[in-house]
Amino acid sequence: MINLRQALGRGSGRGVWHKFLRLLERRATNAGHGSTRLREIFDFGSNPGNLRMFGYRPSILADNPALVVVLHGCTQTAAAYDLGAGWSTLADRYGFVLLLPEQQRSNNPNGCFNWFRPEQSRRGQGEPHSIRQMIEKSVVDHGIDRRRVFITGLSAGGAMTSNMLACYPEVFAGGAIVAGLPYGAAGTVQEAFQSMYQSPSRSASEWGDLVRKASSHRGPWPRVSVWHGDADKTVIPSNAQEILKQWTEVHGLPLSASATTRVDGFPRDVWINDAGDELIEAYTIPNMAHGTPLAIGEAEGACGVPGPFLLPVGISSSYHIAKFFGIAVARASVEKNIVKLSPAPHPFQAADPVLEGEILDKDDEPTRQHGPTPPLPEIGAIINNALRAAGLIRD
Repeated sequence: MINLRQALGRGSGRGVWHKFLRLLERRATNAGHGSTRLREIFDFGSNPGNLRMFGYRPSILADNPALVVVLHGCTQTAAAYDLGAGWSTLADRYGFVLLLPEQQRSNNPNGCFNWFRPEQSRRGQGEPHSIRQMIEKSVVDHGIDRRRVFITGLSAGGAMTSNMLACYPEVFAGGAIVAGLPYGAAGTVQEAFQSMYQSPSRSASEWGDLVRKASSHRGPWPRVSVWHGDADKTVIPSNAQEILKQWTEVHGLPLSASATTRVDGFPRDVWINDAGDELIEAYTIPNMAHGTPLAIGEAEGACGVPGPFLLPVGISSSYHIAKFFGIAVARASVEKNIVKLSPAPHPFQAADPVLEGEILDKDDEPTRQHGPTPPLPEIGAIINNALRAAGLIRD
């Protein structure tokens, strides 16, 4: 497979860039093959972000059913990510409803949510507003408990999860960011690449201010789960630390975890408030590359199917995220972690563009051992050369 870091490092070869894009397109097409349990839903609103809406409702719902919004990564489809991460399997087990927004290639050739574009990272605009409209449609159609709406996503979907939690904090009781980036990490394509490879280091108060300025909401804030592999070379692990700085500050918690435990053999840091509520958790998966952690076979909560960016490392992130949300309880009502939902904002028409994102290469295998990823040398010049070769910027 092509290594994005190496391809960018080779600089100005237009043929390399075109090969890179063709590979992404071919893999995205292959990922979309196969059967799906999802149903496409239309007429959910003005859809300023031009997204597609897919959903899944299990045959039996829990009391006061919850809604989980699931956002795929680059080159993936809603159906492929659902199959790989196992969310509809969990929905059947525990009786919650799924909403899976899907990016269109007309918005982004590689199927990435445009989390880094200013018009796609503001309340009432673009892709975030389209997702907000889908949530309202799902809540009404399925009788969802408005206090039990959650969101999760991988990579670009994880970064868009950060956007949604910041822009609509009153909508969500909790969110989970898998191999993603903090809210406000980038405002352009170039800044997105820089953030992926050299996470911007800001103070906790600066990160927190970005969230507080994104809406008029002043609490309570969503609970947050953060997952990242320490050998991730696509979105480097320091992004997880910046996410934690952002949300511990918003919650008024210290950066140091309240406790560290082990779950399925993996370290879990947890932040607990004075009332004893677990508000933030973080898993750093040793030797794991870029992707969603899976458990298969007889492991606790096993679900999903291994594939590109879906890594069978021995812990089911989807299952443990559902437990953290309080919804991995079969056919039961859950009254904790509730927030008030405000009326939907007014429609706003917005624009589109694109980020070429995640490429799985020979290094991105969960069984390989990795050392710390060194900083990419002269990253500004490398990115500029790559974008210039692609015709995205000009001198």
